[in-house]
Formats: sequence, structure tokens, C-alpha cells
Amino acid sequence: MLIDLFNKRYSCRDFSNSGISSDIVEYIIECGRLSASGGNEQPWKFGIITDTGLIKKISEAASLNYDQSWIANAPLIIVLCTQIFDYTGKEVGMKRFPSYHERIQTIDRDIFSLIDMEEHQTKIPGEHMVLAALEHGIYSTWVSSIDCEKVGQLLGLDGYWVSNIIAFGYPKTKREVTPKKNTEDIAFSNSFMNRGITL
Repeated sequence: MLIDLFNKRYSCRDFSNSGISSDIVEYIIECGRLSASGGNEQPWKFGIITDTGLIKKISEAASLNYDQSWIANAPLIIVLCTQIFDYTGKEVGMKRFPSYHERIQTIDRDIFSLIDMEEHQTKIPGEHMVLAALEHGIYSTWVSSIDCEKVGQLLGLDGYWVSNIIAFGYPKTKREVTPKKNTEDIAFSNSFMNRGITL
């Protein structure tokens, strides 16, 4: 079942005018809710955005480096938000990368918290949502190039930061899936020297 979804998933930027039913949206969110998180902290909020005017403003905030106005045509975007709090992330980082101990130690704690794992944990529920939507024929695209502060202001966030958004919708037309690398190109067995193997 999962492999079938993986094999047909692609990033869709051309959505039809069809809306997404509330039942399906609830299912997508429920699949995100059940995601794993470090220490079961679940440090997230999921912004369910269906207001077309707000989606347009968010699409403008996502057009930092290039035009992403296509987002405005999505009937649903989910804004993945993460809680920022004082935790031991820097200490964990210094233990994980001891050769960078001193450099990590000098990073401002608040800045470190923005770029560390608490943000990236939202990618776990986000991917659950992508697959849950795909079960219903709804395609999506991850968007990370966004003005996180501006989107947070648009949503009135307090105590949370925007990490990513995902645009969802039924595709206007299906397209070919982008080819992926072969297993032997991305995996090794026991030692990095054992590359190019066939499992």
C-alpha cells in the first residue's frame, strides 16, 4: 500500500478548482497528529488554511527568491508550526558533533533553537499528511522558501514559529513521476566503502 503511494507521488503545482471535503481534511490532520516526535513532545500546531484571501497572502510571503504564486490556487494549505522553548538542543548538538563543540557553544541559544530539530520534527507529521492526502487522490507540494515571520504574523502565531507549508489539491492533469535514484546509488552495507552494492 505505501509503496504504491510512493510510486505515484510527485510535487503538484497545478491544482483543479475542486475543493477538499472537511472529512478528508480531518483525516489528513489525524494522520499528522499520530506522528512520532522526540520525547513525545509533539511540539507542533497545524494551521489549516482554506480562506482564499489568506492563501494568496501566504503565497506572496512564499515568493522570496522566485515566483510561487501557484500556491494561491491551492484549495488547502497546511502551515506546519513548531513550538520554540528553552531546551537542551545545544548540549545535544555539541555531543552529536564534538569537533564543532566550540562553534555550537557560541551560537545564540534562540537562533540555535530556530534551526535545530524542533523545527525539523514537523517534517514527520507533514509527510504523514502528504501520504494521507494521496490516498484520496490529493497531491501536494512542500514549500520551505517562505518568510516565516510574515506568515506567522498573518496567522497571529504566539509562541510558535512557521517551519514549512504544504499546498494540497486535486491535480488538473496527472504528470509523470520524477525518476528516483537506484538503491545501489543511495545505500551502502555496513561500511561506506561498500557503495554501489545490490541488496
